[in-house]
Amino acid sequence: MTRPITAGVDGTEESLAALDWAAREAVRRGLALRVVQAWRFQPYDAIDAADRETQAGWVRDAVDEAAKAVTARHTGLDVRTEVLEGETVDTLVAAAADAEMLVLGSRGYGPVVGFLLGSVGQQVIAETARPVVLVRADDRPTAEAAGREIVVGQQGEAEDSAEALRFAFETAAARGAGVRVVRAWTLPPVFAYSPGSMHLLDEAGGLEPYERKALAAAVAPWRERFPDVPVVEHVEMGSAAQVLLSVAARAQLMVVGRRAARTAVGARIGSVAHGVLHHAGCPVAVVPHA
Repeated sequence: MTRPITAGVDGTEESLAALDWAAREAVRRGLALRVVQAWRFQPYDAIDAADRETQAGWVRDAVDEAAKAVTARHTGLDVRTEVLEGETVDTLVAAAADAEMLVLGSRGYGPVVGFLLGSVGQQVIAETARPVVLVRADDRPTAEAAGREIVVGQQGEAEDSAEALRFAFETAAARGAGVRVVRAWTLPPVFAYSPGSMHLLDEAGGLEPYERKALAAAVAPWRERFPDVPVVEHVEMGSAAQVLLSVAARAQLMVVGRRAARTAVGARIGSVAHGVLHHAGCPVAVVPHA
């Protein structure tokens, strides 16, 4: 079954930029584009307040208008629209379930808003099993020009970042872009050393060579699968979020994996994804671990 790329819209500049990004990606990948708006009826006491059907009509008209603008720019693109009534988080998570990816808007260098108001976006990212891409209002096609990289974070064992690497390499192949795979490392506390880990470090020749070997092993299968995609293996000492953000200026897209954790106040995403989402100026794809 071929999944569409799904874009969530809400009429804001950010969501319309996300729709444009999703349309370009759908064209590159030869996929359909699904345009979704989550909607809830707003009852009012005023005598002239619109009823449910009238309000739904307004929403449908706005979604159709946005879809028409995209169709005019991308002749032949299969565009489908849906207005789904329900809680925003539940609606977006359900919409993402059968999508190749969910694309949403985000605003500014700070808290993510719009669909991502407060804890809503965090819950959407944490609860969906599909990649979620966040796009800012100032995103333009020129940012995808040749020479700008797909930057992806890699950490832990090879399988830990496999889905993020898959997404990055597939996107790069569709765009004719290169991939920069970033692995950050820090000095572990003394008590973290074990006889086994010390032996591995001795064999590798030290901490940084060990990290380079680990990165090369994680990237090797994707180099083989995508031989035409140029790859840069980037190993740097520092926190993962800081190292990723240090190369964000050269990225047309940043890809990070995510581990979701549940707390007493709801779902939370990892600190690396959180930091990159808030501070990277380019679109950011958050890809759940398998």
